[in-house]
Amino acid sequence: MIEAWQFPLLFGTGLLAGFVDSIAGGGGLITLPVLLSFGFDPQAALGTNKLQASFGSGSAAWHYAAAKTVPLPDCARGFLYSVIGAAIGTLVVQRLRPALLGHAIPVLLLVVAAYVLLKPNLGAADLHARMERGWFDLIFGLCIGFYDGFFGPGTGTFWTMAFMLGLGFNMTRATGYTKVMNFGSNLSALVFFLLRGKVDFAAGLAMGMGELIGARIGSRMVVTKGTRFIRPVFISVVLALTARLLYESYRHR
Repeated sequence: MIEAWQFPLLFGTGLLAGFVDSIAGGGGLITLPVLLSFGFDPQAALGTNKLQASFGSGSAAWHYAAAKTVPLPDCARGFLYSVIGAAIGTLVVQRLRPALLGHAIPVLLLVVAAYVLLKPNLGAADLHARMERGWFDLIFGLCIGFYDGFFGPGTGTFWTMAFMLGLGFNMTRATGYTKVMNFGSNLSALVFFLLRGKVDFAAGLAMGMGELIGARIGSRMVVTKGTRFIRPVFISVVLALTARLLYESYRHR
């Protein structure tokens, strides 16, 4: 049971997470430790986190669309593949332990951070696409959607990099499209957690209200300030996410 004094803390946590997640992803770095510290078992924490994250990604996607950063019809196919991929990933994770990914993903995230640091003009402007759009949506929608349902941390980072490198999007545009795809995989995974009774509505809704506001503030700042604002936040979140995953992977050794 959530006590009355914990609701403001949950709201504030969601507010901060929504702000960070709408800019660079990685909101789970903030929300999951809080849920676990309140005594939620890991499955309930993940399920409740998907509920509150759906508010944040949905809010950010809506505001990016309203600012004309993202034309929603252009996201329909990728969104659908993300939903399918996340559904498969959520089903598979119930039968397999994602321990291997826990060791491999920090390495991939470090590569991402190094690449962004060494490419100061990455995402500064739109470039020519390196992939045909249909294949891009199919491959990355299913694969990153699967990853989000199976494991999750760093999903926004991988989507943003995919849009910049695969389709040549600038970082602002890539961030907007990322939140639409995140919304699809969050909703898909949430359905399965709901079916298993692993969602605490009181905590999830309290965080979700904060997420709505935080995501709105963050997405507005991205639209107005652009790549120069996103880039340092993006790199900081990637490094923080890498450090946490490394700690979680090796602390019991």
